[in-house]
Amino acid sequence: MGFLKQIQVDEIQGKLVDDISILGKLYKARKNMYLTKNVEHTLVENMLADGWEEYGYPLKSKTRLRKNKDFNKKFEDDIWCQCYELGYRVLNYDENFVLPFGKEPGEKKQIDIIAVDSETVLLIECKSSEKPKTAPSFKTEFEGLEKRLDGFRKAIEQIFGRGLKVKYIFATRRLRVDVEGIDIQRLKRTNSFYYNDNTYEYLNSLIKHYKDASRYQFLGILFRDQLMSSERIEVPAIEGVMGGKKYYMFSIEPHILLKIGFILHRTRANESEMPTYQRLLIPTRLSSITKFINDGGYFPNSIIINFNQKKHHIQFESLSRGDHSQSRSGVLKIPNAYAIAYIIDGQHRVYGYANSEYKKSNTIPTVAFINLDSTEQLEIFMDINQNQKAVNPSLRLTLEEDLYWDSERADSRIKALRSSIIKELSNSTNGPLYNKISIGEDPGLLAFKPFADALIKSKLLPSVKGNTYDEVSTRSALYNINNQNHKVEMNRSKKNVVQFINLCYSYIEESFPEIFEREQYFILSNRGTYAFINLIGTLNSYETDRGNLSLKSTPSERFDVIVKYLKAVFDQVRNINEKEKEVMLNSYGTGADTKWLRFFQTLVNKKYKNYEPIELVDWKERQDNDLQEEARKYGEKIERYMKKKVIEKLKQLFNDDWDIEIGKIQRECEARAKQEIEKQYKEGLGRKEIPWTDMFFITDYKDIIQKYWAAVPDPVPNGFKPFNEEFSIDVGFGYKSKEDKTKWISVFNSHRNQLAHQGTKEKGLNREEVSFLKSIYNYFYN
Repeated sequence: MGFLKQIQVDEIQGKLVDDISILGKLYKARKNMYLTKNVEHTLVENMLADGWEEYGYPLKSKTRLRKNKDFNKKFEDDIWCQCYELGYRVLNYDENFVLPFGKEPGEKKQIDIIAVDSETVLLIECKSSEKPKTAPSFKTEFEGLEKRLDGFRKAIEQIFGRGLKVKYIFATRRLRVDVEGIDIQRLKRTNSFYYNDNTYEYLNSLIKHYKDASRYQFLGILFRDQLMSSERIEVPAIEGVMGGKKYYMFSIEPHILLKIGFILHRTRANESEMPTYQRLLIPTRLSSITKFINDGGYFPNSIIINFNQKKHHIQFESLSRGDHSQSRSGVLKIPNAYAIAYIIDGQHRVYGYANSEYKKSNTIPTVAFINLDSTEQLEIFMDINQNQKAVNPSLRLTLEEDLYWDSERADSRIKALRSSIIKELSNSTNGPLYNKISIGEDPGLLAFKPFADALIKSKLLPSVKGNTYDEVSTRSALYNINNQNHKVEMNRSKKNVVQFINLCYSYIEESFPEIFEREQYFILSNRGTYAFINLIGTLNSYETDRGNLSLKSTPSERFDVIVKYLKAVFDQVRNINEKEKEVMLNSYGTGADTKWLRFFQTLVNKKYKNYEPIELVDWKERQDNDLQEEARKYGEKIERYMKKKVIEKLKQLFNDDWDIEIGKIQRECEARAKQEIEKQYKEGLGRKEIPWTDMFFITDYKDIIQKYWAAVPDPVPNGFKPFNEEFSIDVGFGYKSKEDKTKWISVFNSHRNQLAHQGTKEKGLNREEVSFLKSIYNYFYN
């Protein structure tokens, strides 16, 4: 029989929020580092004296005010937000939540945070210190904790019903607590959880990398080895021995493995489990795996786990053993407990199911060891990652034809078509590229990937995502997207693309043999492959847009229309001067492929002025020395103006203490100055002192401007303009918030970085970007 009256239950439930829209607003407010409020204009002066400051744009009848949250409040809000991010959707509204643990009026306690879901209830108490310090004794709090927790559980059962697991969490920030000391031992004896700075940072990392799937690892941390149910999980299994270790093979639903699984991440929060070995997941990879699963994909290889039997034991009931095998079949009975299965290999695959619609209906193959220690798990992990040869990316591309030719997805079919075209180019005995392309494990002069990249970029094949085609890419593609007989269309398109490309290569082979036959030159090289096929594609698009080609054009007709351009290009390549040739042939690395394509396009443009693709115009502008000099002039003057005004305003605001106000930035600038002094000295330029004020980054100015946005000195000098008046510029990104008004600084910084690479021709600004710099320059100097 519960001790709470119904009026008490109602009152407690009234202090909780489960409305999604209200929770979202609370989350946004708690995530904010400031307390905010809108007050009548007449009240502003008193509020400012109480530590509030104005921010944002004023309202019609009220002023927007804010001030930094109290450190303890910020800590409680941070933990509350973590609970929200971990999926809890029943939370306390404010800090006035009180939970009884007995019948008497005094038997109740304020709870900083309560978080409830369908399985668990978290009761969290927060203690913090703005400056790191040794924690006081918590003897009084923890000595009576066992009794309070017993009462809390009874109260929670009345409020929320039976079956929920209750966990008391004692959370600290910047308090030095001896985890082996008597206080924490008292806490642990009540089966409660100690949550410190390491725990907070680890959970933040989990949330960042695993999103809402982080909940599974979090529950494993809190309830490790605790039973979810007394009923065991039973799966058919095979028992065997490998490397002297007993193991079991079985299939299990992902949602079960997610709950009983645990990952030994390399983090301080798991230091008691050392050695740990797992890296955090890559978020983009995790989402792509989930999408792959939801699209019907599957992984045939096994998850590798280790069952930890510290508290709960695995049972195997044998049914039979074959006459010719040491293995035996049977039923594996697994305790239904949190975090008893350490995932050694396959965490991406397991967590890929966390948000999949198939996490309860699919089963995944699993190999389970028993009671391996962390070192043995690490050895298995290293063996898998060091000795298991990954599929070569080129081989994967070549397999796409077999994997996706009959796919229901258009993007997969185009991948298969691309793969098939490249293999046909290499396998066709009458083609100029016969045996010249690496196919799978078969080596060749030319790599597979440049062909694969170029075929899509060239628009010879359409770009497609899922079953949605990119309209621009379909205009000149040699593929009819309206033909619903996909097999017929793919074969037709394959034949036409192969013939068209072969005609172009054959022309170079016959008309310019000295160019074609030279390996690692302008045609038979990976850079040449990418550039040449893309050139063919842009010429095909150009003549299609002019109405001279269409989907019905034959490969021979296409070739006849563009051959004059190919002749123009390779007539000039044949007569290229040694200096220009050396520059091109010595271009490697990122951007080299594009540089070669622009080189070919430029040669076409020299002979045929009307051929001027947008990307070529952009590239030419970035190579224009006069334009870059103009941009550099604007950039230097803008930066000079920012430095002068920022320092000037800081001195007006803080007098001789201005440099202390920006102490962190000053220290970073001093470090940069020392590095530059050392660099110049080592380069033989002698010792030359560099003022730290010469080492500001553009981002430093932005940080200062935003930090002291509306600050004014007291008294205000004549003509003084605060940062928000001096540096607010509307550049078309909105003009409401502080971020909107300073967005131009980030854009300017990006352009300035491009200009910093004076010796790199691939860098630089186009005319539109220079126009942006000019507008900022005019704002400051006109």
